[in-house]
Amino acid sequence: MTGTGNTPLVEIRHLKEYFPINVGMLKTKPLKAVDDVSFAIRKGETLGLVGESGCGKTTVGRTLLYLYKPTGGEILFNGKPVVSKADINEYRKKATMVFQDPYSSLNPRMTVSDIIGEPLDVHRMYANKQERHERILELMNRVGLNSEHAARYAHEFSGGQRQCIGIARALALDPEFIVCDEPVSALDVSIQAQVINMFGELQEQMGLTYLFIAHDILVVRHISNRIAVMYLGKMVELADAAEIYDHPLHPYTKSLMSAVPQPDPKIARANRRIVLSGDIPSPLNAPSGCPFRTRCPNATEACAASMPEFKEVSSGHFVACHRTAEIN
Repeated sequence: MTGTGNTPLVEIRHLKEYFPINVGMLKTKPLKAVDDVSFAIRKGETLGLVGESGCGKTTVGRTLLYLYKPTGGEILFNGKPVVSKADINEYRKKATMVFQDPYSSLNPRMTVSDIIGEPLDVHRMYANKQERHERILELMNRVGLNSEHAARYAHEFSGGQRQCIGIARALALDPEFIVCDEPVSALDVSIQAQVINMFGELQEQMGLTYLFIAHDILVVRHISNRIAVMYLGKMVELADAAEIYDHPLHPYTKSLMSAVPQPDPKIARANRRIVLSGDIPSPLNAPSGCPFRTRCPNATEACAASMPEFKEVSSGHFVACHRTAEIN
């Protein structure tokens, strides 16, 4: 699970996704779900994306695959901007998604064979029915499903098996990049480890690149090379997984890390839990300046005056905080 070289496979620059919300008599207000987010993912690596519910993680993933039309910014794949319909069509053959809920993301009226084969049908990626059938069986075998499962329906399977069906569907076009949108959050803990290990094995075998979205930072640390932290539509920190886990710099990241359970009782007793005051603000009425300032114990007037620049403070470690040097 290591990136190869420094050339980004996927890059987003100043990505914005605003949704118009009706606030009264023919009036709308933009809900800034994603507001000026930039990052790059190298070929063969996994970038973990974490944050509280509602911070914009899933919207980043969906916008990145053009499931939502971006309000602003650029999306580049293999160094080329994805702009036209032809670009998007080609991009979707190489970039796909594993959805969060295996219960609602699979069509209950379709057999497993048709669910997995749907991307092949859409992009006409087979010469005849026999080739299609063989490809589907190959994909099922790759994720641990038996050939006799092909004629069954999704409701006949457990949650873990359903997610395997979703993974097989995502692999159908032999993609290079997969957005994993909280793929284990709806599964039992015992099944989560099996699915995460499967992602790792598939990455090794197929050279896959992942954007792994989750709220469980332990899961993200296990699978990710680097971790990015979002808060209220903004990126607040990005660094190598070990670096961000051992040396978080942003106050929000420090709070997240302090909540991670420690198996060693001595370390657990010494660990000081950082409890944030208040609730996460609505993205419809985000605070001025730094969006975290209303809950930050280190906030000053400067934090209300302007949004801090997302800048590199050490090699590969990016933070958006006015007071990084003072509080660390």
